Amino acid sequence: MPTVSTMTMTRNESQETATSPSGALPAMLQQVQALESMIAEHGRKAEIDRRLSAELYQALEQAELFAMTVPRAYGGLEMHPLDVYRVWEAVARIDPAVAWNLVMNGSMTAMLAWLPQRGADQIFADGPTTVAGALHPFCTAVRADGGWRLSGQVPFASGCDHASWFILPGMEMDGEGPKLDPVTGQPAPMVMLLPRADGTVLDTWHTLGMRGTGSADIVVNGAFVPDHLCYSVGPLEHPNPGFDGPMARLFPLFTVMGEAVISVAVAATMIEQLVGLAQRKAPAYTTVALRDRELAQYQAGCARARVDAARAFIHQAVNEGYAEACQPLRLTTETKIRMQLAASFAADACAEAGRLVHAAAGSSGIRNELGFERAFRDLHTLSQHGSKALPRYGSAGRLMFGLENDWIFLSF
Repeated sequence: MPTVSTMTMTRNESQETATSPSGALPAMLQQVQALESMIAEHGRKAEIDRRLSAELYQALEQAELFAMTVPRAYGGLEMHPLDVYRVWEAVARIDPAVAWNLVMNGSMTAMLAWLPQRGADQIFADGPTTVAGALHPFCTAVRADGGWRLSGQVPFASGCDHASWFILPGMEMDGEGPKLDPVTGQPAPMVMLLPRADGTVLDTWHTLGMRGTGSADIVVNGAFVPDHLCYSVGPLEHPNPGFDGPMARLFPLFTVMGEAVISVAVAATMIEQLVGLAQRKAPAYTTVALRDRELAQYQAGCARARVDAARAFIHQAVNEGYAEACQPLRLTTETKIRMQLAASFAADACAEAGRLVHAAAGSSGIRNELGFERAFRDLHTLSQHGSKALPRYGSAGRLMFGLENDWIFLSF
């Protein structure tokens, strides 16, 4: 297992860290290093339990790893997105499921920019907090005095066992179907926040990979959501004052690329494991060491090229997006295309890198104790996530051809 001090794979990565845009980066990497043994130990346990332990979740919160994307106005660190990626990759090099919980919390936190200020003030009354949830399928929302009654079941809510708040999608119903906006003629979906005590977690998370993320279902049955803790889905026109910085304008593509950072970390670790294996292994029934086999050399080189290219594309795209968001303007279509392609390419290329490494490792790739097997499962689970799966190449291509957008995350 690589340590935090050896996680960067290239000289350029080390140089980037030294010229970090965020003064908080060195301190946060030190926090990761201090938690490395705990993350590794509890991460192995989470793979079995299918969720993070409460002890580890609390330690991450105390180390401010959940506060990196929270605005300074609410007691957070509001770090440069490139530095947030560096920390997420550092954690993912130890355990990807732990890092995934940080990414998903960052995604949910960014969504609070749309809330009325009263709602954001309530949620951050005691400083940075933790949020879990998902955006599909919609729960039914029924008008009540001063708010809504929300009922339904939403899957894939990573970290829901421990988060303080839930964020869920709602749809106002009109008879048998959703109520339509009188102007657009379309349904008007909403995003709703509620304390975790108002929802129930169902243990439904049984998957090929990323087993430790705790991405279970949340069930609500008539939970009351006041008006100041919900908003209609749409572009961010008037963020509440605490979220008026550039980070909010990068949502949701900032976190879509953040998800892909996990793929980069998993594949990078897998390559390092192969390099170590090659020094000591001679494949069965042969006399030629693995490191001396041209096919293995080719597979290692191809895998490394894909991982380094994926990381570089993500870093370049987020830097360009951040510069544009500082204007402050909505992201251009071209910027959104590049950010989406960076995420999709990283997930795709790193899954392919995993296949190359797995093939080079031979029978060692199927043994649980060597780590290749879990990494292979995790990479292919990550590549299936809807925000960066293969169809999203097509979503970017539609915009390139000047066609109507078919993917909601490119609408903001």
